[in-house]
Amino acid sequence: MIPTRKTRSITIGDLALGGAAPIAIQSMVATPTSDLDATLAQVRLLEEAGAAIIRIAVDSKKDVQALAEIRAETGARLSVDLQENYRLAADVAPLVEKIRYNPGHLHHLEKKLPVADKVAFLVETARTHDCALRIGVNAGSLAPEYEQRFEGDPIEALVQCALEHCAMVDALGFDRYLVSIKDSDPRLVVEANVRFAAVRPDVPLHLGVTEAGMPPDGIIKTRIAFEQLLSRGLGDTLRVSLTVPFQEKGREIEVGSELIADIEAGRMRSVPPNFFDGLNIIACPSCSRVENGRFVELAQEVKRVTRDLAKHNLTIAVMGCRVNGPGETDDADLGLWCGPEKVNLKRGPESLGAFSYDEVLGAMQRALDEIIAARNGDGA
Repeated sequence: MIPTRKTRSITIGDLALGGAAPIAIQSMVATPTSDLDATLAQVRLLEEAGAAIIRIAVDSKKDVQALAEIRAETGARLSVDLQENYRLAADVAPLVEKIRYNPGHLHHLEKKLPVADKVAFLVETARTHDCALRIGVNAGSLAPEYEQRFEGDPIEALVQCALEHCAMVDALGFDRYLVSIKDSDPRLVVEANVRFAAVRPDVPLHLGVTEAGMPPDGIIKTRIAFEQLLSRGLGDTLRVSLTVPFQEKGREIEVGSELIADIEAGRMRSVPPNFFDGLNIIACPSCSRVENGRFVELAQEVKRVTRDLAKHNLTIAVMGCRVNGPGETDDADLGLWCGPEKVNLKRGPESLGAFSYDEVLGAMQRALDEIIAARNGDGA
């Protein structure tokens, strides 16, 4: 059963969120925003699947123009995902019901301007255009200052980043906001959200396991986090982030609905034995920023060619864009982040080169052989 939640109620358009309101299930389009026909098709697919909120990334003026046309074609509640250019909020706010910003990306633009001033700009933009805000903190793109201040306790770094941004927004007299704190490891997602809620039980929470990966493992990771958090009364909206073909993105909504129904009915699932041992493939769910649709196929191929390595304690991260790819592969044994024509292969933070989509699997397998040989004492 899901206990009564303690968060305040906010609105996203005509949708009540938090408090006694139903838990809202949302998702994100998986096509380039500027590809108008494909993105509209994604919006309609997710709306038909039952998405309460649909998120779209905007990184350029071209994306803004596309978003204006999308807005004219749909009545769906839209959330815009800002990345490096927070100033685009002024252009997109009239077109959406919610603005999501990542504190870890605010330093990319106008580097000499204090973060508090950038937050003030976002808050005033949201207030002027009747938008809600999401403060979206991600482990793979944490602002460098928090990594330095809380070295050795990455969970506390995430929590303090979220708390301090809440304080900035509070100081501006704006309370129509929610927070997400995400990681690819569901255990860290649970701990970070529990710590945050202990300090700020009033703030609505958006739940998610970022880069959960492909089914069935991606569903299991998501269930682990959602069961533990929702059963404690934590979570007001959620997204299931699965790496699936674009035409199957509605599955995220279906899985989210099933998880809520199961938890409400007390149908809790046990974690498979040794689930966190052995090979772990992290893959982002694809979004508007993906620069080559072959990313999803590549993730599936990585899973196929590594199926005999299940006993090895290895993490492979497959990321679909330049925004999250470089940082969110640093902690993996091997990371692949995908550009328009090349896939960048990394061993931890070290670059192993850029390879074509046809070449990268061979390069990855050679690197895996070297890692395993070194661990077995057969190589340097």
